[in-house]
Amino acid sequence: MNNPHPQAQHSLPVRMVCFDWGGVILRICRSWAEGCAAAGLAVRGDSASPQLKARRKLLAEQYQRGDVTTAQFLRSLEEIVGFAYSQPELKQIHDAFLIQEYAGVDRLVDQLLNTPGVETGMLSNTNELHWLRQHANPTERSPHFPTASRLKHRYASHLLGHAKPGHEIYRAFEKQTGVQGSEVLFFDDLEDNIIAARAVGWRAEQIDHTGDPAQQMREHLHRHGIVFEERR
Repeated sequence: MNNPHPQAQHSLPVRMVCFDWGGVILRICRSWAEGCAAAGLAVRGDSASPQLKARRKLLAEQYQRGDVTTAQFLRSLEEIVGFAYSQPELKQIHDAFLIQEYAGVDRLVDQLLNTPGVETGMLSNTNELHWLRQHANPTERSPHFPTASRLKHRYASHLLGHAKPGHEIYRAFEKQTGVQGSEVLFFDDLEDNIIAARAVGWRAEQIDHTGDPAQQMREHLHRHGIVFEERR
């Protein structure tokens, strides 16, 4: 990527460290076959074909913008895969796409939460079913993925009605939080989202989800002037 460390252009300190969720804080499945395997189900029929992948992608984008409800999403997905899976099985696969938090990210977030003058946020392209996994429910005492739940300003595409890399979602985040431009340091695993964030004036760094996201973010934070005092 061009200009990999743009912090030299900025004179104001970072006020907001904003995270994407999947690929930055949380390991996720990257294909239909991976999702089926994680759910303990076989790939049935031609459900993994390129043609159906394109249709699933379009439906997923509608769902993460909030254009369709969860019920509509599952019903449409059932039709797309030719009824090879029941709706409960499709929900099982959908849930299984969220795997586990990356090692060390919980400690990094805790350190940020104890850093004076710095707030924490999240801006994620996600959907209702996945978003609920960050929240405790009446039958469970804690969220499935607690690190995300500790971030102060959490905003999701399906709630804002916009999705990355569209500039509208970044502006909506600014409006909701009161921070803007280079006051925000943003981490995302997708290059298009990083390019868009920089285009609206944010500091933004791409995270390689195949590496060590926590260590990468720690190094980026240091370059942007946020250094933690190690406790002994």
